[in-house]
Amino acid sequence: MQDVLAFILTNLPLIICLIAGVALLVVEVFVPGFGLPGISGLVLLVAGVVLTWNHYGMAAGLSVSLIALALAGIAVSMSIKSASHGKISRSALILNDETPAADNEELKALLDQEGVTTSVLSPVGTAEFNGVRLEVISECAYLGKDVPVKVHRIDGNHIIVRELKA
Repeated sequence: MQDVLAFILTNLPLIICLIAGVALLVVEVFVPGFGLPGISGLVLLVAGVVLTWNHYGMAAGLSVSLIALALAGIAVSMSIKSASHGKISRSALILNDETPAADNEELKALLDQEGVTTSVLSPVGTAEFNGVRLEVISECAYLGKDVPVKVHRIDGNHIIVRELKA
């Protein structure tokens, strides 16, 4: 028991570097972008491998680097799985609900309204209906500016328009 305790105390900086590095990589999974937690986690993992390499040689350094990569991979994959189906998925950290539609009743009132494109639709652009400019999507691939259009359908928050034929 004393040998194990002595080993842990001797290698405490190495152990802390590896555990903190893996923990910071897990935090990086939930933080947008590649920021401070991810970079710090990678630096700590590299520091743990370098410390091992310096104290115990090349074989131990390579072994620790493989173990650190495996632990980081397992921890990150478990975090992602938990975020999609586990306990974390029920926390406030994960957005489970869809973004609420911008009052779908108002959008449905636009059905069959006629307007004019105020920009080129290729296929997304803007059109004006009764003095109100809205972002719309054309059914065809391209519509020019100042083309008369009619709201054909509403798909979620998307207003789909069709060219009015003269």
